[in-house]
This record gives sequence, structure tokens and C-alpha cells, in this order.
Amino acid sequence: MTGGRDGGAEASPTKYRALLAAVIAAIVAVSAALYVGVSGPASGLYGDGTGDRDTLAGGRDGRPNPAAPASTGTWVSSWAASPVGGEPGTEMTGLADRSLRNVVHTGVGGTAARITLSNLYGQSPLTISHASIALSAGRGGAAALADTMRQVTFRGQAAVVVPPGGQVVSDAVRITVPSDGDVLVTTYSPIGSGPVTRHTYARQTSYAAVGEHTRDAAGTVYTEESAYWRYLTALDVLSKDAQGTVVALGDSLTDGSTSTTGANNRWPDILSDRLREAAAAGRDVPRYSVVNEGISGNRILADGLGRPAENTSALNRFDRDVLGRTNAKAVVVLLGVNDILRDPGLADPDAIVGGLGTLVDRAHARGLKVVGSTLMPFGGHRGHTDAREGVRQEINGEIRAGHVFDAVVDFDRALRDPYDPRRLRPVYDSGDHLHPSDRGYTRMAEVLDLDDLSGGAPAEL
Repeated sequence: MTGGRDGGAEASPTKYRALLAAVIAAIVAVSAALYVGVSGPASGLYGDGTGDRDTLAGGRDGRPNPAAPASTGTWVSSWAASPVGGEPGTEMTGLADRSLRNVVHTGVGGTAARITLSNLYGQSPLTISHASIALSAGRGGAAALADTMRQVTFRGQAAVVVPPGGQVVSDAVRITVPSDGDVLVTTYSPIGSGPVTRHTYARQTSYAAVGEHTRDAAGTVYTEESAYWRYLTALDVLSKDAQGTVVALGDSLTDGSTSTTGANNRWPDILSDRLREAAAAGRDVPRYSVVNEGISGNRILADGLGRPAENTSALNRFDRDVLGRTNAKAVVVLLGVNDILRDPGLADPDAIVGGLGTLVDRAHARGLKVVGSTLMPFGGHRGHTDAREGVRQEINGEIRAGHVFDAVVDFDRALRDPYDPRRLRPVYDSGDHLHPSDRGYTRMAEVLDLDDLSGGAPAEL
């Protein structure tokens, strides 16, 4: 299960984002005033992704924030999703005069919460005039528990403007967030701003309504369903149960493609359950939350199309999606299959291993431990060839030999068919010979040694 990354001579070399006409003057004035100080495309709200984000009370400018929590704990990420691209059809008008209710599933709970909103793919400023957070009244629906409904503010104000390419982190809100529960985060935009930044394959139903209904608890006005998350990229909580965050960095195999919608059966979800249950049973395991930074189709080395690039490569999104997560302590990496399948020729295994090594080096520079997985079989898939199988096997050999990661989880061995190791075992195959079934995702989480998440980056010699 484990193997040290030696980093020495035997290691492979490193090689390697119209409008509604009538808007009341008050909103415009507030928007203009709030524009100053919100993050730009390069730095994020707090430059290095930390700073004031870990303040337990008070506004960002030092003034008292009446919504800030009085209790203490550790800020961790309880849920996250990478921004993937702009939503087709929203290029000119965005989703003006719409309330968007994102349904997200928590890993760990806390006594306060804050959200991150992204306008990464927007070509114009995004005005959010109202936002709220509440607990779901029933898993999977748009209804909220009325007594949990809270307004979300930004620097003490109800409205905020997120510039094109930027993101913003809200003030902390007093709300008791449960572990393993559903939370509703609702935003309202009075003005069109497109394209709308989204996470494409959520495997979770979210909702939308015409008009401003952010504080609506009944949810009956939310008649539009969506299969993706819009604007929202993180939910942090002030936790007494967790001391840090584990980031699962990957492609569709981590994003949870083919898993049952609304069931939260992606392997990072199951890993989160395992950590929580082990801690409750008194085991000496890391007290970490787990967040999912998988993007379907993601590659280590190459971006998707567009400016800014959609489906940003792991190398180019690592700072944002891993180092930028609150209190990140460890990262689990499952990447490389798309680098093999989407190469128009034959992928270079040295380049792929080198890219993985670069991710590890950058994690180590920030003190994060890196657990990496072997590449899972895809025999029977339309992209499978003997030559590509050879590349996969060569990469897996380097990973198993301990030349890449601090510890190894062998998803290949755990899910492959013992009678045909180039294929997934049928019970673990969703049917497309590439993505696991629900049982396959569960198996992935079961074979990861929880002890491998302990500790930090190895000391440099």
C-alpha cells in the first residue's frame, strides 16, 4: 500500500481560464462601491489563498462583523468543486434575475460557515445582490429548514461584485452545519453576467427560480433543475472535529462520473465517511475533512480550449484547487488516464510521470503529504490499444516502485479483473469499461490506508 518517494537519481525527470435593462440605482451604487478589493484573476481574494481567511471573527477590514462566530475551532473545507468552464447559452445575458440554489453535501460539520464564489469564466463583473445559506429540509430537494436560513454577507454588506476572472470569500455566518448533510447555498444576480462559471458534472441536482428568492424556505418556486453547480466553489466550516483538509485531485474517476446522482457515492465521499467513522470509534486516524477537486476529462499536462482555458490542467490549477483549499494537509492524486487516452499520438510516459512529480514537489513546498494512485485499467473501452496499455503499465511501474509519491494506493490492483487485468472487474465496471460502478467507487475508498494520510511532507535532505 505504501512506498516512499525517494526523489533521488532513480526518480523520473520532471517535464511540463444585453443585460437586464432596469436595475435600481441602489444596487448599482452598492456594486460600484464593493468592486474595490475583490479578488482578481491571478491572486484570489487573499493573494496566497490563506491570510484573513483563517480569521475567526471580525470583518476583512478589521471592523466587527455581527455575523462572525463567537466559538472557536479550526477552519477547514467541508465541500468544494472546481470551476470547469462557462455555461453554454449564458455568454451574453448570464442568468439575470435568477436565484440559483446549489445543493452541496458536507464532509464535516461546524459551528459557522463561509462560501467561495467564482466568476472565473465571466467576461463581465458578476453582481450578487443577495445570498443565503441553510440546511436542507430533506436530502435532494430545494426546501430548507426555515430556522436555519441565514443571510450571507461580504465585508458586512449584502451585495458584492466579483470581477471577471475573480473569486470572493464571504463573511463567516453563525450556523450549525452537520457532518454528512446537505446544505443549500443560494445566490441572486439582478444583472446579466456571462458566461456563468460552473462545475459541469455534479452528480447532484441543484435548482433555480425566476426572481429574488434567496430566503425562500419552502422551495416551491425552485422549479428549474440543473445538473451542475454554478458560481459556488467551496464551503468552509469552523470545525471542532477536523484539524485539516484532504484534497482529492483527479479526473472523472474522482469527479464521480457514472455514480448515482444524489447518492454521494464518489470515492472521496466514502473516504470522508471512513475517516469520520474511524475517529468516532476511537481510532488514531487523521481528523481531516475530504473535498473533491475532480474534473471530468482532466489531464495533468494539457489545458482544454478557450481563454481562460476550460478544464484547466492539473499543473495549472494546482495552486487554486489544492494549495488554495483551507487548511490543506494532504492530497490524493489520481490522474493520467486522460493524458493517455486524449493524446493524438502515443503519450510519453516520462512526461506524465514528470508532471506527477512536479505536483508532488509543489505540494511538498507547502508541507502537504501526497498519496498517489496507480492508473486503473480501461480495457474494452473504445480508446484502448495495446500501445496505450503499455504506457499505462510503464507509469504504474514507476508509481509502485515509489519513485513518484509519498505513499501509494493501488486502485488498479483493487479494481482490475483477476482473469483479465487489463479490464475492470465486471462488478466494479459501470459498463463503459472506464468508470467504476457505485460498488467500484466504494471499493476505491475502502482500500486507501487511512494511516497514509498522516504526517506531512518528507524533510528535504
